[in-house]
Amino acid sequence: MSISALSVPNISSMEVEEGKQALRSAIRAHRKQRGKKMLEKFSKEWAQTVLHFVGERELVACYVSVNKEPPTREVVAALCEAGKRVLLPKLGPGLTRSWGLYSPREELVEMAPGRPPEPPGEALGPEVLADVEALVIPALAISHRGARLGQGGGWYDRALKKVSPNALVGAMIYPEELLEESIPQDEMDMRVPYVIHPTAILQTSAAREGCPQFG
Repeated sequence: MSISALSVPNISSMEVEEGKQALRSAIRAHRKQRGKKMLEKFSKEWAQTVLHFVGERELVACYVSVNKEPPTREVVAALCEAGKRVLLPKLGPGLTRSWGLYSPREELVEMAPGRPPEPPGEALGPEVLADVEALVIPALAISHRGARLGQGGGWYDRALKKVSPNALVGAMIYPEELLEESIPQDEMDMRVPYVIHPTAILQTSAAREGCPQFG
């Protein structure tokens, strides 16, 4: 099944947050065109690509996809089968945002309505990110400069501030979501060195600024 091209709105005259919201609306609407079979195909492809990206690194932080996000169930399974230790986002005490170590022997659980399923075990604070060797995060779009457009909560931007400078960082997006256009940014936004497509890994200009190399 084919889908229409992504139409990026002209946001040049908009303020930062207004421009972000316009881009989010366009990309979310475009993602809705993808059906189950297309997502299953991408999921299998991404699993192998993420394994190549991570290489020999052992402690990997990833995410659990929901809705039409780039799918990660097979990605997480492949990482575990390869012997990686996998951290996934988790609600902590008082609804704080934390991480949990995932075991394929345990079912992911939905701890709060609308939240992605998460590991059932201990909630680990953001300090655990200092030991993460590779971080695979979601995004709605990435620019060639490495600017990231997220869902708007700022959680991954805060997480990226906690990781080691030696950690490998990549964002999973669909091919058309690597934008030639600028993505408006503010002082909270963190740039991403690598874009992970289903069958390709691409550098942004942020990767040429002393970031670790994948593989």
